[in-house]
Amino acid sequence: MASPFRSFSSLFASTLIMVLGAGLLTTYLGLSLAADGIAQLWIGGMMSAYYLGLVLGSKLGHKLIGRVGHIRTFVASAGMVTASALGHALTSDLQIWLVLRLLVGTGMMCQYMVLESWLNEQAETNQRGTVFASYMIVSYFGMVAGQTVLSFFPELGLKPLLLVGMCYALCIVPIALTRRIHPAPLHLAPLKILPFWRQVPQSLTTILMAGGISGSFYGLAPAFAAGSGLSTKEIALFMSATIMAGLLAQWPMGKLSDRIPRSRLLRVNSALLGLLVLTMAILPIKGPLLIGMTFCFGILAFTLYPLATALANQHIEAQDRVALSATILLTFGIGATIGPLIASGMMQLLGNSMLYGYMAVACLILFIRLQRVNYNQKMAKRMLAQQQSSDYQMASGDLVSSPLAAALDPRVDEALVQQQMRNEPLTDATADIACPAAHEAEADTAVFEASVTTAELPQQPKAD
Repeated sequence: MASPFRSFSSLFASTLIMVLGAGLLTTYLGLSLAADGIAQLWIGGMMSAYYLGLVLGSKLGHKLIGRVGHIRTFVASAGMVTASALGHALTSDLQIWLVLRLLVGTGMMCQYMVLESWLNEQAETNQRGTVFASYMIVSYFGMVAGQTVLSFFPELGLKPLLLVGMCYALCIVPIALTRRIHPAPLHLAPLKILPFWRQVPQSLTTILMAGGISGSFYGLAPAFAAGSGLSTKEIALFMSATIMAGLLAQWPMGKLSDRIPRSRLLRVNSALLGLLVLTMAILPIKGPLLIGMTFCFGILAFTLYPLATALANQHIEAQDRVALSATILLTFGIGATIGPLIASGMMQLLGNSMLYGYMAVACLILFIRLQRVNYNQKMAKRMLAQQQSSDYQMASGDLVSSPLAAALDPRVDEALVQQQMRNEPLTDATADIACPAAHEAEADTAVFEASVTTAELPQQPKAD
């Protein structure tokens, strides 16, 4: 059996080159706007426009893949993203930049959908976990490589933009030359937002907040680092350390979540992350300590999403998981669209450190929400257990159900007991003479059983 890296080498190569360009472009735009003295609100708006494009692209991608297929969709999207990325070099109008970021997000979501649906369809069942783990590793390495490349251009300029355009153009080559079988068209997954919010409130709340935190970090952390006096090379190290921490934390956190309840891990994670970002917002941290703290931030912040996703799938039936995935992506996109706008507004009013101040508030809201939902679920279970334990249930022991019990009843003739012990059939006349009270007892029992079986018991809620 071929290894996943060899089987899907063309798809992984396209992913690596594409994500390298995406990471380089995001950090480059943040640093360029900060160097020009642009207000943080505009920087946050650029990131929000990108994630809004991701949300819109999820709908467009399904239609394009269903109409023209995976490879043509990927090539067309890559061409649109390349032109949009290079368009930043033609004008400095911020309103046009917002539109360009929206187009980049829309095109990249179409590319992501092509890659992930292709992997999902053609990965073998016994290799699916390995295939998608490899896909995530390649993506993280692409983002880290994008930050590393930027460190070679401390003066910024237009050269990084040219590299971005080259990456988006070159990512077409591996997938266009692949010899793998073309996958089947996608079918549009239905959205069930409100039902899922009632079924898995902890998971979707966490995903919403995780989207806001991740979107704010990727869009505004370069501006925060530049405002803290870091050079371009140091900013690249700052971003790379955070992203690498997220990569290294995935496997250990996954193992830990198999042993400790995921709902408890989410509460602990949000509490620790809240304390960490509050410290980063209050104290003037610089140098190696800042790198160490942002490494810890990457461990905690970038494991919220996979933990919440695993918890949600744990409590959803298999036939609803496609719809759940669509709802999760939409929820994350909404959080990542709103988060940078709020964080940039706070930074503009109260200073650069409010990037982490916003994250502290988000973690506090998340922790309170998780605690409240968990408490309500425990109380519902306790009330249900008390109600069920208070219901009268007839005991059925061996003596009661045995024919020997008839010997204790003075109304039953001894000959009847002997016939029952020998399993001899009784005639209707014999039964009526031997046990005159049998019909009355049977009637009373039937009435009692009907009253018990018709009583409705409350359904146990599914815990998130």
